[in-house]
Amino acid sequence: MPQHRIYRMKFSGVYPMYVQKAERKNRTKEEVDQVICWLTGYGQAELQRQIELESDLETFFAKAPLFHPNASLIKGVVCGVRVEEIEDPLMRQVCYLDKLIDELAKGKALDKILRQQNEGDFQPLSVVDYASRAVTEGGIHEQV
Repeated sequence: MPQHRIYRMKFSGVYPMYVQKAERKNRTKEEVDQVICWLTGYGQAELQRQIELESDLETFFAKAPLFHPNASLIKGVVCGVRVEEIEDPLMRQVCYLDKLIDELAKGKALDKILRQQNEGDFQPLSVVDYASRAVTEGGIHEQV
């Protein structure tokens, strides 16, 4: 099956569009960065490095330190498709990010966007559990 052309798009080309979309709705670049870092596990410096390297979307997501365990809580429609029903894992990750940026631009509260649940709703992962999950799910990658 041929690779979807969106995977070859440079993250550095998409990123400014995310920022512009958010800023048009009185949100900030910092909030965009916070959403991206939450989803991917990148720190601010690592995110900036990926932008400078002009990584394509496939590489950007493949090198993500750890996709957030609550990403599966992201539900809704992007471009007419329900994100939770997308079978291709990479396309689902791309759509998760698009959905989060859409929510930010629509004025949704950051704690809701970041899927922060009430204390009684779930058991938070300990640092050890989070790190263990990163290793078993292939979330630890070499630094570029």
